[in-house]
Amino acid sequence: MPDLSTATFILPAQAQLTSQQAALQRQVLAFIRHHRRDEQAAVFVIEGDAGSGKSVVLNAVFTALQQAARSGSDPALAGLDAHLLVNHNEMLKVYKEVAAHTPHLYKKDFVKPTPFINRQRKVGGLTDVVFVDEAHLLLSRPDPFNQFTANNQLDELLQLARVLVLVFDPHQVVKLKSHWDVGMLRRHLQGHTVRRFALNQQMRVQDSSVSDWINALVYRQLRPLPQPRHFELRIFDDGQPLYDWVRARNRAYGLSRLIATTDFPYRVLDDRTWYVDAGTLHLPWDKINFTDRPWASRPETVDEVGSIYTIQGFDLNYAGVIIGPSVDYDPVSDRIVVQTDRFEDQEAMRRRGDLDDLASARAAIVLHTLNILLKRGRLGLGIYACQPQLRQRLQALA
Repeated sequence: MPDLSTATFILPAQAQLTSQQAALQRQVLAFIRHHRRDEQAAVFVIEGDAGSGKSVVLNAVFTALQQAARSGSDPALAGLDAHLLVNHNEMLKVYKEVAAHTPHLYKKDFVKPTPFINRQRKVGGLTDVVFVDEAHLLLSRPDPFNQFTANNQLDELLQLARVLVLVFDPHQVVKLKSHWDVGMLRRHLQGHTVRRFALNQQMRVQDSSVSDWINALVYRQLRPLPQPRHFELRIFDDGQPLYDWVRARNRAYGLSRLIATTDFPYRVLDDRTWYVDAGTLHLPWDKINFTDRPWASRPETVDEVGSIYTIQGFDLNYAGVIIGPSVDYDPVSDRIVVQTDRFEDQEAMRRRGDLDDLASARAAIVLHTLNILLKRGRLGLGIYACQPQLRQRLQALA
């Protein structure tokens, strides 16, 4: 089996869950035992920031549950029917690859939400347990193009499962058609038994001062750059030296990639090559990945620019982040400003009439995208900002 642990949420063979993660696993399994025969869905919500290890725990719990259900080692879990859903193509590939090499896991256990919902509606009856990774990517409006014609995928799943286990982070919502916030989630779960557990440790970015600095930035506040001892944080004045830095770190440490906010033209269904231009850098966007291997683990992608659609949920050793034109700096207020009209992902911004403050929701999409990208690197982060005022301010703070 390929070593997926180096680039993904899969733990290395000898690694262990942290004490907090292990406690969460015990609580989820106990919750499932208690509610496995309920007629109305009971919901366990796992919360936490990007890089807090949510998917690590979900994978561990699902594996333990399926092994117990199919081996009969735990009578309280024996015979359970369970599925894990994720609305993210690259993460789904990882889950299926793991299933191919793990006893008691099958590739059919893992599926995207829409086909699962459509299939279960035809079959009828309740599924015992449904896990949803990246539940903030569940559709919250119809999407006929992707064959989802109901109003909300969470509402559908609440009618199809006895127990739902959700991984949820409202700060990783990246499309308006999957718009979620904490209040909205609470409203949709009203009337159901709900347990919550928040993971509060940063497991990816290996320096708390850096993760604190990133958190401030995505809340539009610019602070002086920290000086971490065990993490490399650099600001670049051009995209080409950033790319050179990424390539050098990739040669030395592996798993180093260049990634960017979705501020550069591309068309998903167009076969032509689309490029990211950042200063003197001219490099192709990632393309639709038709292989079985995740984008981040393919060596040739060091010469591409990744997006949230290829990197969300994955770990890098070093991340070079291009902050595109939609994110700028206002020297009067000394704050980050967002220009949503410069954001090129028009599918993510597609208008919906049920949001009270559409402008704020669109700005949040841009900042969520930035948050996801800035928290990819375990060991280092390099940044190039396309907008001159933001670039100059970051250099001054460095």
